[in-house]
Amino acid sequence: MRLLNRLNQFQRLWSPSAGEDQAVSISELALRCYCSERHMRTLLRQMQAAGWLTWQAQSGRGKRGALHFCVTPERLRREMLEQALTAGQQHNALALAELDPADLRALLNPYLGGLWQNETPTLRIPYYRPLEPLAPGFLAGRAEQHLAGQIFSGLTRFISRSALPQSDLAHHWESSEDGLCWRFHLHATLHWHNGDTVTATQLHQQLVALLELPALRTLFASVERITLTHPWCITFQLHRPDYWLAHRLASYGSRLAHPAHPQIGTGPFRLVAFSDELVRLESHDHYHLGHPLLKAVEYWIAPQLFDEDLGTSCRHPVQIAIGEPEELRHLQPVSNSISLGFCYLALRPGARLSPAQARRLVQIIHHTSLLQTLPLDEGLITPSRELLPGWHIPGWPEENVALPAKLTLIYHLPVELHTMAQQLKASLGMLGCELTVIFHDGKRWEGCRELAAADLVMGDRLIGEAPEYTLEQWLRCDPLWPNLLGSAPFAHLQATLDAVQRQADERARIAALKALFDRLMDEALLTPLFNYHYRISAPPGVEGIEVNRRGWFEFTEAWLPAPSP
Repeated sequence: MRLLNRLNQFQRLWSPSAGEDQAVSISELALRCYCSERHMRTLLRQMQAAGWLTWQAQSGRGKRGALHFCVTPERLRREMLEQALTAGQQHNALALAELDPADLRALLNPYLGGLWQNETPTLRIPYYRPLEPLAPGFLAGRAEQHLAGQIFSGLTRFISRSALPQSDLAHHWESSEDGLCWRFHLHATLHWHNGDTVTATQLHQQLVALLELPALRTLFASVERITLTHPWCITFQLHRPDYWLAHRLASYGSRLAHPAHPQIGTGPFRLVAFSDELVRLESHDHYHLGHPLLKAVEYWIAPQLFDEDLGTSCRHPVQIAIGEPEELRHLQPVSNSISLGFCYLALRPGARLSPAQARRLVQIIHHTSLLQTLPLDEGLITPSRELLPGWHIPGWPEENVALPAKLTLIYHLPVELHTMAQQLKASLGMLGCELTVIFHDGKRWEGCRELAAADLVMGDRLIGEAPEYTLEQWLRCDPLWPNLLGSAPFAHLQATLDAVQRQADERARIAALKALFDRLMDEALLTPLFNYHYRISAPPGVEGIEVNRRGWFEFTEAWLPAPSP
């Protein structure tokens, strides 16, 4: 970065005298800046023209000139930072910033929140971690899942106010009476973010490629083939009826990217920058549905800045705050909800735990103060006795059976489960059961070798826009279940799911799925632990924010009032 290099050269000139006037030769200055004398003269002219210093040369080779400094390196660094931030050049700003985190936080604050920059309504969101690359298929993080939904489109989509799939790239769809043939009729005018026209051949190609991914091959196990039966019609032929098909195509893992450019989609926003420090989206001018009012959304990512207080930070990923410095004290919650997603405990059947012991373990968690006394931030979680509203855990009679002498627990992120694991270990230890605790450093179970040997498993289940369907997808695709149940019980589980998906009536299908989960909970194979409180705060001037099922808000619905004249 040229500005940073120039600043470093200025610092080298400044340091020997700490800013006092110097009598120095060109050759000495060139040595300090590691450059030729000719280039040194050029640098001095440029710095003098910029008002950083004055240089009065003396005639004669080797003569000492007079060097006077007009600004300090610290002041210069701050001025450059402010110029970069005002111009929206966060990469340059972070490169320039060699400040204490508290000082840098104060400097960044004015550039966060909702701003009109060059007549462009821009929303800047501080974020606490770098985002993972957006790859086809399933993604672990809520932020990545949400981002994929802003950039890419599928044949169908979910909207925040409905659990049923809606039209997206497909204008409408229809299925045959036997449920084995599904036709998706496309919009006639679709464009990729780079302006190219979308063709049905491209979408067909990408759908076929998605089904080659192992996880999505499992999700779409009922699909026999996908064909292009008309220039604007894609047909799915199934082995067996699957009335979740439109739901599966609406999930974030089924969004479609450009065949030659995997970061280009057809969603409401196009990706223009993606790095560990900055992610920038800009609205897609040729979007086929309702256009967003925001023109740009930016994630400003600086983990070291936002680890102490909420301010303009994401102190915890379920709490998002957006604000400008003079308004931080006025930040008010604009939307909040209890997550439908939950942290769970799953037990391995028929190994070290008998059915009575498994029920006893669940009772220890839910019928004691263990969940209520977790040393976590107040208001962050709420203990739960239901998977979804109305899907309650069973109320068994109390069984005071002895637990096994030893058990093994494995758990993954989020960090709250670390606290839960330690509490559970202490509670079981007082009952004579030694609990070995293993942490899997990830958000999913893929690649976890220890999973197959664990007696107890704790994890986090995100719930998207269609709660019941999301749970069906979890049972069908998550590697937790074949590892925990074993081959024969897992095959029976899949056969049950296949029977559920054959039911065309939505209510009957959901009732059958609930019966399956009721059985899992009644056998103590699965129990919910707690839900999160999702919270979004913003100052006046950022409108249209409402928390969605993933704990984020729809960028297409947020807007900024026009600035006062």
